[in-house]
Amino acid sequence: MTAAASPTPTADLARAAELFHALSDETRLAILAMLRDGERCVCDLQDALDAAQSRLSFHLKVLKAAGLVTDRKEGRWSYYAPVPGALDEAHAMVRALADDRPAGARPPLRVLGRCCG
Repeated sequence: MTAAASPTPTADLARAAELFHALSDETRLAILAMLRDGERCVCDLQDALDAAQSRLSFHLKVLKAAGLVTDRKEGRWSYYAPVPGALDEAHAMVRALADDRPAGARPPLRVLGRCCG
């Protein structure tokens, strides 16, 4: 059995679910795209996304909990930045799930309604 085909520990699956949940929302993806160029003030994010403060706070909380962004306070303002390498982790998880074998080397798909025998 190859490394890519070996079972994934439950902790890895839970981490993958957390990351992919954070990446499964258009607003959160837009936030990450805006942060590609570096740190941004939450007020800039709010203006660019035309988002209510409470809605934006929720999305930033999800991204932060997933380890995709960090924040810092400066006076009354909050600044957000991407966590270096965090998306590399998501990429590695997708690659681990991928079946890189050529189509002819993959097991045939089962016929619906039939299993084991």
